[in-house]
Amino acid sequence: MPPKFDPTQIVEVYVRVTGGEVGAASSLAPKIGPLGLSPKKVGEDIAKETAKDWKGLRVTVKLTVQNRQAKVAVVPSAAALVIKALKEPERDRKKNKNIKHNGNISLDDVIEIARIMSPRSMAKDLSGTVKEILGTCVSVGCTVDGKDPKDLQNEISEGDVEVPLE
Repeated sequence: MPPKFDPTQIVEVYVRVTGGEVGAASSLAPKIGPLGLSPKKVGEDIAKETAKDWKGLRVTVKLTVQNRQAKVAVVPSAAALVIKALKEPERDRKKNKNIKHNGNISLDDVIEIARIMSPRSMAKDLSGTVKEILGTCVSVGCTVDGKDPKDLQNEISEGDVEVPLE
């Protein structure tokens, strides 16, 4: 028999959801059912938390569960932050599929995203994290200051473009 569940224990559960939408309770149930939570209620909490800033974007959500209470915190990925920085109009996920993000963001936006992501980055300093975010810009398909992100990465490596230390 498994050990008895301790209600005072803090458990963290990570779930990937579409912002502003109530996900299927069946996808949440295996993760939070054993913790004594209602998947439907937690799904509504997640939808309420992600509705204003992350509507229509796929983001990772961290659920901190203690005493059968779930606290919802959004843990955005680099791609989600880049797409949000593009400031594109909201789209209906069911109608528009396989969208190409061909916008343009500034280097300041990239540095700001790198500051947010730096605790989770493996880079030694901020310039390495900026290069990681530029790589994400390549995969998303956007340009940075009108240039190809790969060119900007090379310029940072050669020292032509200055990235602040902190």
